[in-house]
Amino acid sequence: MELVTRIAVVLVLVALLLGPRDVEARKGRVLESFEYTAMSCRGFSASITDFGGIGDGKTSNTKAFQDAVNHLSQYASDGGAQLYVPAGQWLTGSFSLTSHFTLYLHKDAVLLASQDMNEWPVLKALPSYGRGRDAAGGRFASLIFGTNLTDVIVTGANGTIDGQGAFWWQSFHKGKLKYTRPYLIEFMYSDNIQISNVTLLNSPSWNVHPVYSSNILVQGITIIAPITSPNTDGINPDSCTNVRIEDSYIVSGDDCIAVKSGWDEYGISFGMPTKQLVIRRLTCISPYSAAIALGSEMSGGIQDVRAEDIMAVHTESGVRIKTARGRGGFVKDVYVKGMTLHTMKWVFWMTGNYKAHADNHYDPNALPVIQGINYRDVVADNVSMAARLEGIEGDPFTQICISNVTIGMAAKAKKVPWTCTDIEGITSGVSPRPCDQLPDQGPEKLTACDFPAEPLSIDQVVLKSCTLRMNYM
Repeated sequence: MELVTRIAVVLVLVALLLGPRDVEARKGRVLESFEYTAMSCRGFSASITDFGGIGDGKTSNTKAFQDAVNHLSQYASDGGAQLYVPAGQWLTGSFSLTSHFTLYLHKDAVLLASQDMNEWPVLKALPSYGRGRDAAGGRFASLIFGTNLTDVIVTGANGTIDGQGAFWWQSFHKGKLKYTRPYLIEFMYSDNIQISNVTLLNSPSWNVHPVYSSNILVQGITIIAPITSPNTDGINPDSCTNVRIEDSYIVSGDDCIAVKSGWDEYGISFGMPTKQLVIRRLTCISPYSAAIALGSEMSGGIQDVRAEDIMAVHTESGVRIKTARGRGGFVKDVYVKGMTLHTMKWVFWMTGNYKAHADNHYDPNALPVIQGINYRDVVADNVSMAARLEGIEGDPFTQICISNVTIGMAAKAKKVPWTCTDIEGITSGVSPRPCDQLPDQGPEKLTACDFPAEPLSIDQVVLKSCTLRMNYM
């Protein structure tokens, strides 16, 4: 008994001598801790350096990233896992994520897309497109890719993903690509996706492409590409349901947001629309494209799109609907309110003569249905032309409503501010005076154009406060 007492006393003295700091050091000391908000928090954390990652901007980390994801996938059913990318320049090719997983980028972390084509797997063409966009064959996998996943998050403290796109743009312009250029982030056939608080630079092509997926949140991201870069669309929801895009800033060589659902006969056959989409608090600069485009690949249909608090500067058009004979499909129930536009070519643009087709096998009798398009509460200045609205002969665009719109024309604006063919609709409180196909209903109809009050289910998603702690011995 006396021996036991002595041992206990010795242990107490050792603990007092070591102190709490040294005891904590034996357990593993918390060196870094980050707070963030997400759909889901994770139970396990690891750093890319744990898997041999080297952030010198020269060493390929493709294997390290894929090894890390594969290892962390074991925690999917036990709280999930998060992979931390610390400060540094992390050169990598394409890698695929897993379910119940978070990729977190430190504010000074840069993912650098590899320029070695061997680090980019080739995938089959999307079934709703029938071919690649740049070439008839397949397409390179995106830098960050995933398919058939659930609960996946790409976030951080505004860390950077740099696509080093100049290499790809040059190959595209020279016609040297056998496959379609990769995107920066793409998730297919997936559910519960969050992309937030990251900066995307110089994508080879589209930046963010959720496709055949649902329940998607894109929030607080910055996208920047040269305004002359080819096809560097910002965010392209494609055959997706329940999507929320908000608080984002985009400078692009193409549409800042392009809503899609498949191309001609392939999209018609696949038959998966994009619907229940919310876009709010978007800032866009795109001198050769639109702040928000619907189409031109819309053959699976687009329905229930709600956009509000949109600012565009030096952008070709505010909202553009693009379609053609052979597209089929529909664009219906589009609601836009609260646009502020500066230095625009057009405020409103609809065209039924967008001629790009997947191949020569489309059905010219497959006519799109464009109806229920609502715009209200728009202020624009230094505009070259108020609107160019061109439906399809024998297939007019109908139920167009435009209200409470003030457009200040540029000094060298077109003499005729509105051109309208094969369209039907109404206006109220619109200046300059619209075309005759859109008769004014008087000031009492200023709020005639609908904007649904009932929120979509994606608006019910509440983010949790999560913590990322990195423990080092």
